[in-house]
Order: sequence, then C-alpha cells, then structure tokens
Amino acid sequence: MELSDLMTFSTVARLGGVTRAADELNTVQSNITQRIKSLEAEIGTALFERHSRGMTLTGAGRRLLPYAQRLAALSREAVLAAREDGEPKGPLSIGSMETTAAVRLPSLLAEFHRRFPAVQLSLRTAPTADLVAAVLDGSLDGAFVAGPIAHAELTDVTAFQEELVLVTARRWASLAALRAGTPESGPTALVFRTGCSYRQRLEQLLTEFGWPSAARFELGTLDGMIGCVAAGMGVTLLPRAVVERSDQSGNIRIHPLSPSQSRVDTIFIQRRGAPQYSALQGFVSCLENNGQVIAA
Repeated sequence: MELSDLMTFSTVARLGGVTRAADELNTVQSNITQRIKSLEAEIGTALFERHSRGMTLTGAGRRLLPYAQRLAALSREAVLAAREDGEPKGPLSIGSMETTAAVRLPSLLAEFHRRFPAVQLSLRTAPTADLVAAVLDGSLDGAFVAGPIAHAELTDVTAFQEELVLVTARRWASLAALRAGTPESGPTALVFRTGCSYRQRLEQLLTEFGWPSAARFELGTLDGMIGCVAAGMGVTLLPRAVVERSDQSGNIRIHPLSPSQSRVDTIFIQRRGAPQYSALQGFVSCLENNGQVIAA
C-alpha cells in the first residue's frame, strides 16, 4: 500500500471530489482517479460512492480514513523531525479563512518571511470546517478559523477580533428599508460554500429577521461576492475591516448589528500534542510579537 495513494485518498475524502483534490495536490485529475482506483483494487472494495455532486465515502472508506490520516501525519512529522536542528527552516503549512488572509495576514506573513527566510511557508485558504479537518489530519500545522471551536484534540489562541456587518447594495439605506423592499422570503444570501462559519452566521441572522427560507447563492471569491452585492444580487455577512478596504466600498452599504450578532473571534488552532517544530514556534512568535494574540 503506497503512502502517496493513502494521502491522495485522504485529500479526496476531505474535499469531496477529484477536481478539488487535484487542485490542492497540484496534479491532474486522471492521476487522482488512477491512485484511488489502484487503492480500491489493492483493498478489494470501493472506498467512494460516485455521484453527480461529487464523491462520498463508503463504509470501507470511513473505516480506512483515520488510518490514512494518521499515516500521512506521521510521514510529514518524520520528515520535519529529521530536518529539525533548532533553526527555523523547511516547510510550514498554515491555513486561513479567505477574509483573514486578505486583511489580517499580509503584514504578519511579511514579518515572518523577513525573520525566517529559510522556512518555505505555504498558505491555504478554505472554510473553517475544512481548515479544522486539515489541522486534525496533520496536513496543516495550524490555521486561522472563526471561533469558538470546542475540540479535545485542538488548542487555540485568539488572534483577532472582528466585527461582522451585513453588507447590501447602496440603495438599501437601512435594514428597515431592506425588509420593506424585498420579497417575503427575504433577499438572496451570498455565501461561501458549506463549512464557512460566516455562512452559518448569516443563515442564523436571516432566520432571526424572519427569512429562514432565503435563497442561497455560493461564490468562490471574496471580490466576486462583494461585487455581486454591489450589483444588487443579494446580501452577505463579512468582517467590517474586509468590506471597508474593498475597491467596491463606495457601491455598497454597511449595516451594523447588535454585539451578540456581530462579535466573532478569529482563533489560531493547532493539533494538541503535535510536535512544536522551530518553524511553527517562529510563526507563533511573530503572531505574539506583532501584538496579535489576545489574552484569554
């Protein structure tokens, strides 16, 4: 059983399809498909159910997944341990929500690169649920996600505090005007794909407003989402800092929310008990030295 096949299997399971796995692993879809077929042939049973919406694990796949994740994490840790001599260097994989990466991380990443140029830092953006899964399976060393996260296998520190705001087209001067000028079912909710914490919060907010059946429209990029809001396609929920820095800020309107609806902490999570290699320690020190970590 090839480790590379198990790592491919784990990635497809996490992302739910060959196309996304190929993008993340920087390879072609046919290579992903061949590795999965090879693994299924070796084990003697199907690991995925294929359907029009992607791929889901069979019973055998669900039983195999935790072993594949542990082996992949051990392989990565073995490489890092062999290279470790106390000087930060080698690979470091960090995950982040796209909104955090766009506004909060550039200065932090620049400082880290200046202090530790021998570290090959990679940044992956994804929804909170995907990032949590990637930290747990060891494919990410740490990640910035929307809190709170209660998981026995994770540790976290609060890195940033955000104010979430409802964002609409400019013509809606107030939430009252929005309510009066939209269908009974409510405006279309512009969201990232399932697993995004802000999506969940927007859906909860619209339910509180009396619009539990509001239509959803998924977008893949932050700029695309804000552009669609400006064009009047729907509404979204984003951190104020992200919206105010957008090139479209003059074409959209920000609606403040109550503290219970707007307050959200961005936390940096790590797998509990994972080796604290010098590259990761250096990253956390940059986070602390830049005054980003907020004491509990």
